[in-house]
This record gives sequence, C-alpha cells and structure tokens, in this order.
Amino acid sequence: MLPQAEDHAEFFAQLADAVRKQNGSATVFLVQAMSPTEQETLISRFQADRAREYDEFAERSRGFLDEIAKETGLQKFTFAELEEIEDDLNKLSAWLTKIKARDFFPNARIQEASEQFETCGAALSAFAEEVYAHEGVNAPTENDAGPLDANGRKHAAKHPGRRQHG
Repeated sequence: MLPQAEDHAEFFAQLADAVRKQNGSATVFLVQAMSPTEQETLISRFQADRAREYDEFAERSRGFLDEIAKETGLQKFTFAELEEIEDDLNKLSAWLTKIKARDFFPNARIQEASEQFETCGAALSAFAEEVYAHEGVNAPTENDAGPLDANGRKHAAKHPGRRQHG
C-alpha cells in the first residue's frame, strides 16, 4: 500500500505485470476512502518505518563525525583520508535521498536528518581545509568542481594538487 501518486501507480502496474509474467495473479486497486482512524494508523505505520531509518541515519552521521574527530586528533591530514571521508559523505547523501523518497508523510525527522547531513558536510569542509593546509596545496574555490550533496550543492572539492596513482 502506498499513497496515491502517478509514480506509485506506474510502479504497481509494473509489479503486477511482472507477477503475471511469472504465471502469478495480481490485482491493483485504489482505496478511495478510509476512516480517520484507519488513515491515522496507516500514516503512523509509515512514519514509524521512516523513524527507524532516520534513527540509523543519525547513528551513522554521528559515526561519520566521530571518524573526522578521530582523524583530526591523530592529525591524519592526508588526501587519502580526505577521499575516504568524502566517499562516506557521498554514501550518507545517497542514503538520505532514498529515505526522503520513501517519506510519504514527512514530519520533523526529515528536517533533523537534513540538518545532520549539513553538519557532516561542514565537518568535511573543515577537515578538507586542514588537509590542504598540511599538504601545502591551495584549497579549491567555490567554482571548482566537486561532489554534490543530496540537494545538488557542493560540499567539498576534489584534490587538484594530488598525484594520481595508477
């Protein structure tokens, strides 16, 4: 069961077609009206499912920040470490995008997760500045190409002064 939307109707049509091609049977139907209690129960179930995902996202975000704090404490300001941390942020970004796509009944949790992601991006930027300073390379400018976050904004740039390994 999903809220009524064109994308969902297409998804169910494809799913039903796939089931039928495997000699199964499928029926797709639209529920026009629900009692307020049933609707509230359904929304609560969707929100509970997303809450578990947002909780895990928050936990992984804290782990991301802990990793940066650990590497900063060790003064491990290398391009290799920066690249690894950028990859981790890209994974968080992709995951948050997926959670948001499934969040049909958003509440305050979506904003909290977005703020957590922004905090992670800011921590990465600060770590990147340290790496560039320690490596003696000019930090990239805002116009330089770099990975984008879930909203299409740059959060860090690739490493222009780094040697490529082959």
